[in-house]
Amino acid sequence: MAADADVIVVGGGLAGLVAATEIADAGKRVVVVDQEGEQNLGGQAFWSFGGLFFVDSPEQRRLGIKDSHDLAMQDWQGTAGFDRDEDLWPRRWAEAYVAFAAGEKRNWLRAMGHRVFPVVGWAERGGYDAMGHGNSVPRFHVTWGTGPGIVEPFERRAREAQKKGLLTFKFRHRVDALSVTNGTVDGVSGAILEPTNTERGESSSRNVIGDFSLRAQAVIVASGGIGGNHDLVRQNWPKRLGEPPKRMISGVPAHVDGRMMGITETAGARLINRDRMWHYVEGIENWNPIWPKHGIRILPGPSSMWFDATGKRLPAPLFPGSDTLGQLQYIQSTGYDYSWFVLTQAIIKKEFALSGSEQNPDLTGKSWLMTARRATNKGAPAPVEAFKDHGIDFVVRDNLDDLVSAMNALTGDNLLKFDEIRTQIEARDRTMANPYVKDAQVMNIHNARKYIGDRLIRTAKPHRILDPAQGPLIAVRLNILTRKTLGGFETDLDSRVFGSNGQIMPGLYAVGETAGFGGGGMHGYRSLEGTFLGGCLFTGRTAGRAAAKAVV
Repeated sequence: MAADADVIVVGGGLAGLVAATEIADAGKRVVVVDQEGEQNLGGQAFWSFGGLFFVDSPEQRRLGIKDSHDLAMQDWQGTAGFDRDEDLWPRRWAEAYVAFAAGEKRNWLRAMGHRVFPVVGWAERGGYDAMGHGNSVPRFHVTWGTGPGIVEPFERRAREAQKKGLLTFKFRHRVDALSVTNGTVDGVSGAILEPTNTERGESSSRNVIGDFSLRAQAVIVASGGIGGNHDLVRQNWPKRLGEPPKRMISGVPAHVDGRMMGITETAGARLINRDRMWHYVEGIENWNPIWPKHGIRILPGPSSMWFDATGKRLPAPLFPGSDTLGQLQYIQSTGYDYSWFVLTQAIIKKEFALSGSEQNPDLTGKSWLMTARRATNKGAPAPVEAFKDHGIDFVVRDNLDDLVSAMNALTGDNLLKFDEIRTQIEARDRTMANPYVKDAQVMNIHNARKYIGDRLIRTAKPHRILDPAQGPLIAVRLNILTRKTLGGFETDLDSRVFGSNGQIMPGLYAVGETAGFGGGGMHGYRSLEGTFLGGCLFTGRTAGRAAAKAVV
């Protein structure tokens, strides 16, 4: 049977687009199939904040940040905690990726027109020793244009290849099976879904109007993870993080369902580290949702006080922005699946950012004027103020007694005791009189303000929570927000997939979240952040180039 293309890419997200454009640039023919409509091209990357992990970048150096490949590798290893036999290839991918982030990654993107915001963010700050989890220095580079800004260069390249006849999109084509001939993966088959006019991210129809079959010399699986499928998240939930949450909200649309991962595994591919996952604990329900159970993550600065559901302050170093999975493990140990931020208007104004391109119209729209207003406005950024006004998880009051009463009313659990909350806040407030303290969170605040980027736009001037001049008081109920699959299909450094027998499956490649962002889990147990989009870029580029060389 004649081939329909040289390579088939399953999935039109960022990793799939990168792979497809690399194949087309090599003069090979590629077909991209996706169960969603054309409006979802770019996948989850479109909705992202656009954060990228660079090492020793010009932006870092201009801000006085001293970074290096060795320091980044030390941080990665301390964060990943590789400890399994299955970590052979993930470890190799991690080493290759850090070298890429410290090397050609920035210039490769820049040549396509990609730019970053000049102030580098400091995500996942850790708080343990130098060899433990976390970024020793700021490395989170926000794309100028956020998620759409990272998708745009590759969509542009894809459209150019489409005009040349080298790339074909087949939207609303749902893959149901991989075809394997004499041990080689050589095609896909499935159902054609009815056309849809839903908006990007909204749930689309699954009504079938036909079937299809495509053949090629290679297939690249770029179908994403399982974050939209809460049943699958709970099924794979690791015991080390306690019992799976009874209630979760979704950081990704419903079509991120893990279905293609099951299909690929059925075809013989080896899926490893499926119990490694990355979910956020600072999720808030979207008051204006796009997809089912739509949640948004707060990207917090260091100053909000964090209490569990019973009113106990989270222990050091589980402060805002420090250790996502450490916080998740602690919260699940309480027997409740939510927690609280307590803060002031002065803190929310300077320290709250919301993850997502649609929540950052200034950065997404590339408006320097709007972005500058973040530092000069009296209130928080407009999307944050909208959540404060309309979000079900927000409580705003002028005094602590009323605030605690409203917090109890919101949950209905009546777990919070006013006197206990007041005692903890007053104890913290007393430390604000001195520049030297024993409270580890306040130490973090002083440390953050030594970095000019945090002092300018991400860390409020230290003040007492109960100072009326800094009010009103704000409480935010924080929910568990599903997001990333850290495990995936085991791949070699050409993104070729290993079979269940430990041998490479000829013709099969996996990229992006489907491959655990490289090798079946290059992050290990934890992420340094800014590395998910980067993993899609790196694996997509690697697979596209390798597949283009392999096909005749």
